[in-house]
Amino acid sequence: MNERLTIPEENVDWRTKGVWWPDGSVSLEGFAQRAGNLFTGPFTWPLMVLREPELTRNITALAAFTDQHGLAFAPHGKTSMAPALIQRQLDAGAWGVTAATANQVLAYRRFGVRRIVLANELLDTRALGWIAAELNRDPKFEFLFYTDSAEGVAAAASVADPAGRPLRVLVERGVAGGRTGCRDRAGLLAVADAVADAPGLELAGVAGYEGPVDGGADAVRAFLHDLRTDAAEIARVHGPERPVLSVGGSAWFDLVAEEFGGARDVWPLLRSGAYVAHDDGLYRRTTPYRRLDEGPGALAGALELWAQVTSTPEQGLAIAGLGRREANFDAGFPVPRTVRRPDGTRQPVEGLEIEGLNDHHAYLRVPPELELHPGDLVSFGISHPCTAFDRWALIPVVDAEDTVVEAVATYF
Repeated sequence: MNERLTIPEENVDWRTKGVWWPDGSVSLEGFAQRAGNLFTGPFTWPLMVLREPELTRNITALAAFTDQHGLAFAPHGKTSMAPALIQRQLDAGAWGVTAATANQVLAYRRFGVRRIVLANELLDTRALGWIAAELNRDPKFEFLFYTDSAEGVAAAASVADPAGRPLRVLVERGVAGGRTGCRDRAGLLAVADAVADAPGLELAGVAGYEGPVDGGADAVRAFLHDLRTDAAEIARVHGPERPVLSVGGSAWFDLVAEEFGGARDVWPLLRSGAYVAHDDGLYRRTTPYRRLDEGPGALAGALELWAQVTSTPEQGLAIAGLGRREANFDAGFPVPRTVRRPDGTRQPVEGLEIEGLNDHHAYLRVPPELELHPGDLVSFGISHPCTAFDRWALIPVVDAEDTVVEAVATYF
């Protein structure tokens, strides 16, 4: 059985964005029980919600995919930073959880996560020292992190406990023009040698991120092949016999499965995270399920923003109460899904699009065949979930009938 996480006690009150609770406070669980319907409950606009059927579909899909293809799975928790959603991922079979920063590692430990991959270089000796002590304190705690430099090795070695449990290191390979990671095999093996020679450190394997690779599927396959060769050389010189090989974004996990699924010479660990909410933009266009038999419908956008039309000041233009403070826009503006009239009827919004955002206003270009009026509600899908969750400290989860079934807190 996977660990049961500790969900911090949080209350809903007047400070909670998207909720109208002017007096007193209520626990998350109590709020979910009392909230009722999305459109008649204690909500104000704009509001972000999670769709329960789509959320369950996404978590189930990747759990089945990784199990079928013999991949260990540590989904990237940075997407949601929501212990309630991380619990669902662990319950579905995830081996552990991936973090991007030391603070995320600390948050996961406070939630009770036992297996953590820090998919980043860590040279902060304060954080490294705390992690080393945490490993000695809790024998069930497992931790992996990256390095790509002699400086990174030295930082970890300076706080490692040679008499205690080692800090387990993955040497990272990158790509030219990309972010972190050794740029060639010679550099990677030199860092691996330094890790192997450092007291208190353990060389666990290699890691990479295929997202920045240019050139399409063939270039990604070449990058993955390089990683496997790196791992084989490390194993030949230093061991272990089956080193960790960690990869993972949300656009090429099908190729990861082709290259490493069920491998016995490496322990393949996938880190994809955006799948948990998927989207209606970036990942809808790039999902590997467009190349797989299950088809693009295997994942569905689970995040939805609702905003009210506040003004229709000129022909073809409507203003909705939704802006940069509520909606992410780094990978495209929110995508209109449907309009809900004040009487509850709904209408498709084909041709409606956001063409600009202010802090709290969205400029909607309205096609001639669609009429919008002040007071209408418009739902929007998002593009790139990893920059959407952090704008909302509380996100209601609603079922297919728009009834609130859960309230999810995030910790960014």
